[in-house]
Amino acid sequence: MREIIKILIADKVSDELIAKLTALGAEVVYNPDLNADSLPDAIGNAMVLIVRSTRVTQETIAAGTHLSLIVRAGAGVNTIDLEAASNLGIYVANCPGMNTDAVAELVIGLLISVDRGITDATHALRGGQWQKKRFGKAKGLKGRTLGIVGTGKIGLAVAKRAKALEMHVLAWSRSLTPERAEELGIEYAATLKELAQRSDAVTVHLASNKDTKKLIGKEFFDSLKPEVIFLNASRGDIIDHTALVEAISTKGLRVGLDVFENEPSGGEAPFEQDELASLVTCTPHIGASTDQATEAIAEEVFTIVRSFARTGQPTNVVNLREPAIDQNKVVIRHFNHVGVLARALTMLRDEGINIEEMHNAIFETNKAACCTLSLDKLPSDAVVRAINEDVDIIEVLK
Repeated sequence: MREIIKILIADKVSDELIAKLTALGAEVVYNPDLNADSLPDAIGNAMVLIVRSTRVTQETIAAGTHLSLIVRAGAGVNTIDLEAASNLGIYVANCPGMNTDAVAELVIGLLISVDRGITDATHALRGGQWQKKRFGKAKGLKGRTLGIVGTGKIGLAVAKRAKALEMHVLAWSRSLTPERAEELGIEYAATLKELAQRSDAVTVHLASNKDTKKLIGKEFFDSLKPEVIFLNASRGDIIDHTALVEAISTKGLRVGLDVFENEPSGGEAPFEQDELASLVTCTPHIGASTDQATEAIAEEVFTIVRSFARTGQPTNVVNLREPAIDQNKVVIRHFNHVGVLARALTMLRDEGINIEEMHNAIFETNKAACCTLSLDKLPSDAVVRAINEDVDIIEVLK
């Protein structure tokens, strides 16, 4: 694109990323103090919006007069109104897998901390209490079974680290099969209930969506053995927190959390879930917050924006419709002359055919091209014959 791209960055990012985006020829506005309420007034004519934890609401999307791309500098996009963006033809892209190692490392840290009581022991010592008898009763992790809910990149990274601790790894996800589990060298659980019943510790690694909201609730917790370790470093709304608090009380569940429901959107804010926080070992959603992860995410953000600047099409887009398997396609091989495709498209339009996708590839001699069209319905034989009669058309295939 020849137009200078204006980029608004609404969260903290590295100076290096800002410099690289500026070197693309973009106009970069950096305002990391923005939040969901102030962003609509700040979006202005920015073409690209880059966020980390800041919520992107329908109001922000509607206020963006030139907004074409929203980049989530992270994996989850539950803080972005995808429906509003899709309705206005705005790309939403993310950076999947860049924080995998960082989150997996924190999960193992929480696992060990909960098992050994590291947080409470530290608190006791700082309060002047030497409680070796109390904190010298850990069960240990070697030989124990870790149940992993969700076998995406992070779940499998946790499995790799747990096996290094000589734990048995048991896993469940909707897509996991016994054959795939065997390939991965982990045990297969057919249901969530089976995983709960067999595990000595459980860690959750699912995306947040309508199917996973409060998926882990009373039935799951009732199936756990007493004093099981339970960890969540994915999204807070996957867990029924009321049921979790009850399980802590009735089953002695030992819990480590990096995520909560209704988290503050900024880096500094009051926290109102102190009842749950007082019962568990917890961190303020810092799973992806390591220098290594930040550098990897910044590089991926740059790659996404560079692709958009050069081609008009960003990488890692999450809100495009999946093409139908039986989609109607027409291939037009044509000479690379002015107006040839315009004439063909006009004939399709006159027959009431909508063009849903289009790709035109130019061959290296620059004399011919091949255009692939995805249509809402196939053209009639009469229209195909009419297009073929054009002297600049080589062949039409449907």
